Amino acid sequence: MKQTSERFDALTGARWLFATLVFVYHNRKYWRSSTNKYILQLMNEMHIGVSLFFVLSGFLIAWKYNCPGEKPFHYGRYALLRIARILPLYWLLLLVSYVDLGFPKTGYQTLITFTLVHGFSNIHNLDGLAQAWSLTVEMTFYIFAPLIFFYWNKHIAKTILTLLLLFLLASATGQLWHRINGNTDDYFYPVLFVLHSTFFGRFPEFLAGVWLAAILHKKMPDPFKRLRHKTYIGFTGIFLSLFGISFFQPDIFHHGYDTVAGAILMYTVVPLCAMLWFYGLVKEQTPMRTLFSTKIMVLLGNASFAFYLVHISYVNLRIKGWTLLPDRNFILLWIISILLYWLFERPVNGFVRKWIRK
Repeated sequence: MKQTSERFDALTGARWLFATLVFVYHNRKYWRSSTNKYILQLMNEMHIGVSLFFVLSGFLIAWKYNCPGEKPFHYGRYALLRIARILPLYWLLLLVSYVDLGFPKTGYQTLITFTLVHGFSNIHNLDGLAQAWSLTVEMTFYIFAPLIFFYWNKHIAKTILTLLLLFLLASATGQLWHRINGNTDDYFYPVLFVLHSTFFGRFPEFLAGVWLAAILHKKMPDPFKRLRHKTYIGFTGIFLSLFGISFFQPDIFHHGYDTVAGAILMYTVVPLCAMLWFYGLVKEQTPMRTLFSTKIMVLLGNASFAFYLVHISYVNLRIKGWTLLPDRNFILLWIISILLYWLFERPVNGFVRKWIRK
């Protein structure tokens, strides 16, 4: 598999919006008493910012590593690049939090958080930095991505069927483990956890991105070629889907995607609309594309991973202990994220890339 280095500034800038949606979702409880019922319903489903990250990840990885060409694919180099992209900043913040607040009671808990294995446990997936459960999902996709690309290019239906079987296998493993000895850490248990919090349930989001990359690489027919206004149709579809999912909420404390109808919308319509939106941002010249391609938006997009790691858990709690601004430190957290990106994330990632090339 050949790599390509083409940049998509509008997609990078759009990551600011994804991260902002997640920020609003995690802070919605502070606005429950003063927010309109229907707006609060939408806030309860703004976790779809994570879904948008997953679709974008599927696209970018497939675009880089599933493009036309005969250059041999080096799995070790690929793995190191993916690790360098995700783990250094996560390890830094996790280590600082443990040094400051104290390490877990057991070495086992420390080990599973540093290796992201804790993301497979319904008991431990919020340990350390709570939001890091999604990094486990992301890293699992990285592991399976080359295999997905290989089969996707030849047998789309078989690829989807195989991933469905992996979901069933992961769920069955958790169930069997539970029956044998109680599965005290709830690895791959219960089924709803596997569906919503592991790659085995969330693979449709990544596949939507993989499909878009295949279309743009002209490896697959383009069903949207003649469709105009892809950007705005896709963008509108995402928020109409969000609104639709919200109507399945049993109350303001639960999610609509925990119902069958809500989950279907979440894992089919939302990824397809995101795919169409990204297609438009890549191919259509629109004011939205211009906005997300500006330098400030690209900078915020690049800093969005740092923002995701600091907007709740250790860093956010520490800052709230010093000051709490009316925006719940939204702007302050972005400033910190940009500094982390400039001073740590970007130089470390650049150093590792240079080392790998040598």
